[in-house]
Amino acid sequence: MQPQPIELNPVLIVEDDAAARERLLRLMHELAGAQARIEAVADLAAAREHLQRSDCALALIDVQLPDGNGVELIAWIAQRWPQLQSVIVSAYAEEETILAAVRAGAIGYLLKDRDDDELRLSLKSLQRGGAPIDPLIARRILALVPPSPPEPDPEPMVQLSKREHEILRLVAQGFSNREIAELAALSRLTVECHTKNIYRKLAVGSRTAAVFEARALGLLN
Repeated sequence: MQPQPIELNPVLIVEDDAAARERLLRLMHELAGAQARIEAVADLAAAREHLQRSDCALALIDVQLPDGNGVELIAWIAQRWPQLQSVIVSAYAEEETILAAVRAGAIGYLLKDRDDDELRLSLKSLQRGGAPIDPLIARRILALVPPSPPEPDPEPMVQLSKREHEILRLVAQGFSNREIAELAALSRLTVECHTKNIYRKLAVGSRTAAVFEARALGLLN
């Protein structure tokens, strides 16, 4: 599925710090044009009121607001307007906050302390269907993903019985059938029978070939 581009108009900025709010307004107008409808509010209550009376394509939301947490607003938006995309723009980078924002429905997480060029580039990626994640946030998200358990070693294609394994190891050590019979407390005829079965399973015709093939298959590791 192709990523869907996001219109940068109309946009709602939810930020209580006046300087940060003006900065985001300026950056968004630079990206979307002077005529774009970019609105800004300072708290959750004003954001909810605005969204209930005006359409919006994108919301840029701070985490810590005077009347609550921006993550709560993201969840509220996702329930009512799933087509409205939310991006966190905050100074907070704690793992708990990051996970809560992503689970609530945020498609991006940016840090305020990045310079204008970095923020502008990240926000512009939305127009190409991107999901802007600050590199620091991305590393923290990846660190939270548990590593995959190692894959078990594949079962060898040739299945030998426990006794055949024992005899094969003795063959590899250079013992003759008579010596193997004595060491394993078996008759020589029984050892020869097991040896023939080993040859058949390994598709070989000699002791040397059996040892070589067994090592190649990992049967003697």
